[in-house]
Amino acid sequence: MPHTLALPPVTVVIDRGDDAIHAHTALAAHHLPSGRITLHPVPGTTSETGLAHDLLVALGKPPLLPGRFPGGRQPAWEAATAWLTALPVTRLTVLRAHRLTARRTMRLLQLHALTGIHLTLVCHRPHLPAALHQALRTVDYSVTDNFEAARRHYYGTPVTEPPPAEEPAGPASRWLTLPALDRLVSYDSPRPCADPCTPPAIIWRHRPPPVSLTAHTAQRVGRRLHAATAHPRLAAAVAAALFTGASLQQLATARPRDYDDAAATLALHDRARYTDGCAAYPVPPWAGIFLRAAACFARLLSGEDQELLAAPGDRGHLLRMAETARLRPPQPPAARRKGPVGRVEWDWRERQEAERYDAVPASRVRSLRH
Repeated sequence: MPHTLALPPVTVVIDRGDDAIHAHTALAAHHLPSGRITLHPVPGTTSETGLAHDLLVALGKPPLLPGRFPGGRQPAWEAATAWLTALPVTRLTVLRAHRLTARRTMRLLQLHALTGIHLTLVCHRPHLPAALHQALRTVDYSVTDNFEAARRHYYGTPVTEPPPAEEPAGPASRWLTLPALDRLVSYDSPRPCADPCTPPAIIWRHRPPPVSLTAHTAQRVGRRLHAATAHPRLAAAVAAALFTGASLQQLATARPRDYDDAAATLALHDRARYTDGCAAYPVPPWAGIFLRAAACFARLLSGEDQELLAAPGDRGHLLRMAETARLRPPQPPAARRKGPVGRVEWDWRERQEAERYDAVPASRVRSLRH
């Protein structure tokens, strides 16, 4: 998925005297909401995956992706690429670039080619090391040793200082109870369509539509999902559940082609009509970032034929991630809890429906069936 627009040249900053002002200025420029991130690789590490983990941390995410992956290789670079593609990040500054191995440098150059990000490499030496010089021969790049010019690359032009944070960063402490998550662990079992399917817009016949999140709640949910996981599919699955009210089984029917970014729609499939059949759901703006990241991640990993969102086998990871973000469905009253206090009961709504069904007289059930 190469970037289709003209790529900006890579910028190499030569910090001849290893002056602290370069590192301090580049680190001060780091401000994710403004689209700028500064990567300071962990000293003493040389692995490509370790550098991807550093990048995920710079993006405000946990470095590890939960789950098992083919060949035991964690797709950290694919996740970092997906988030950089989806988030409004335009500038990446990498400090201590003279210590990068050739393979790490090539990874960064591939990231630049895939995302079109403005990449600045800061070399704290009078000259480019051989590995860096060799890697840069494959791309268009420019070199500067002027501090003011370097600062413009760290911040962009015009130079903009970061505004004060609207909300302190940190883990969520209070639960957000969201009724749209009631059906996430529903017992329905729709399957993906084997043939090409272009579903119509959703018509809510058998269940009410989930209540739209207020702007403030959507902002809180978005921040929590971003901070809770680096896995695009898990984050996107919870986001999709909130605007579709769908179960994990139905969310798993979506493929990358089912997300239309231009039309802002997500198609879910249900040929057996466990709910409202195959349908396209409008994607609210706050959720678009998560769907774009998931679509990019899926295509980088496996193309068009694998799940866009979390699969049923990811259920445990999905629920743990939602709980890490302190997101849950409505909970039963204390007298009706099945588990210990403090544990989220995800199947409360399903149990309620089953109990109501069991309470219906047998004659009434037969009449309903006929």
